[in-house]
Amino acid sequence: MTSQIILPRIMQVGAGASLQLPAVLAKIGCKKPLIVTDPMMVQLGYSESIQDSLKAEGIESDVFADTLPEPTVASILPGVEKATADSYDCIVALGGGSPIDSAKAISILAKFGGEMRDYRFPRDVTEQGLPVIAVPTTAGTGTEVTRFTIITDEERGEKMLCVGIGFMPVAALVDYKLTMSLPPRITADTGIDAMTHALEAYVSKKANPYSDSQALAALKLIGPNLREVYHNGKNEKAREEMMLGSTLAGVAFSAASVALVHGMSRPIGAFFHVPHGLSNAMLLPDVTAFSIPAAPERYAQAARALGFASEQDDDAMANRKLLIELRALNDELSVPTPEEFGIERQVFMDRCETMAEQALASGSPGNNPITPTIAEMVEIYQGLWDARGSDSESVAAE
Repeated sequence: MTSQIILPRIMQVGAGASLQLPAVLAKIGCKKPLIVTDPMMVQLGYSESIQDSLKAEGIESDVFADTLPEPTVASILPGVEKATADSYDCIVALGGGSPIDSAKAISILAKFGGEMRDYRFPRDVTEQGLPVIAVPTTAGTGTEVTRFTIITDEERGEKMLCVGIGFMPVAALVDYKLTMSLPPRITADTGIDAMTHALEAYVSKKANPYSDSQALAALKLIGPNLREVYHNGKNEKAREEMMLGSTLAGVAFSAASVALVHGMSRPIGAFFHVPHGLSNAMLLPDVTAFSIPAAPERYAQAARALGFASEQDDDAMANRKLLIELRALNDELSVPTPEEFGIERQVFMDRCETMAEQALASGSPGNNPITPTIAEMVEIYQGLWDARGSDSESVAAE
């Protein structure tokens, strides 16, 4: 049995990698880029710096900076219009996961037209849109190296998972220097997202030897550094290792897919506008407790790679420590409960079954060690409001 591995044609990794953009454009034969980003990247001067580096090499560029933190069908349409209004030959995606996901969608729609829902899973998008050069500014989503994008259909209240080689960037410039100014909240949310990518890739039913190698490497980088970058964002070594861990986690889940946490997380974001990494963090301890009985060896090895358990711990002890540490991490990184985030309990409860149905339809729960029923997902959602911890930890460790 073989596994298909899809990567960007060019990966530039390390301090100053973003400054290599003009050379990368020359290598792929592009001369007129549209920079897709967000207002914060403009405010911080990142987009201007990119434009200056291009101009120094005689490359003119334009900027579309109106992407949203959680991109929607409506939010990407102005970008599509701008991309089709002139003869741009590529898109430079600058920012966190949302601008890069927006850029991926824009690249396909600008070339092939249609509506975003035409490209949602289970369709396998093989069309090659405008080439995307991804320049991530957060250590979290890993979308610079994945064949996925997430766009919310606001009419249906659904975060659409779109999958295929057509969404893989042609190049990824992974420059940890761009993460040095991230505030603690974004650092935490994106960091937990990266950790979840690596963990879910490792326990996924689609895991393979290649994805395993990348997932374990990512966990070993993220585990010792996530708390550090949250408390001390100026630690360059920790920022560098988190950025590399995030990218390796992206490689891992692009090859093995994500699982139940992501499947259940997307509807929370769609209905209640919870940032993606934050909704992952809310779910991660309870989903892990639910899933451990079907893959105790895998979860135990992940706990050891993260540094949450030692090599001397047997699987039961390693898994007990994993659950304790995931909850402690959420506490230390000030991850709110749905109630603390401001969601009304009854509104949330009324949405649980619909969210579970949407989660199952996304396909991600089917990759989980245990494929849950709708009722089991509803129970997990409802459990986010209740006291939790000791019982599930005891069961999972047995």
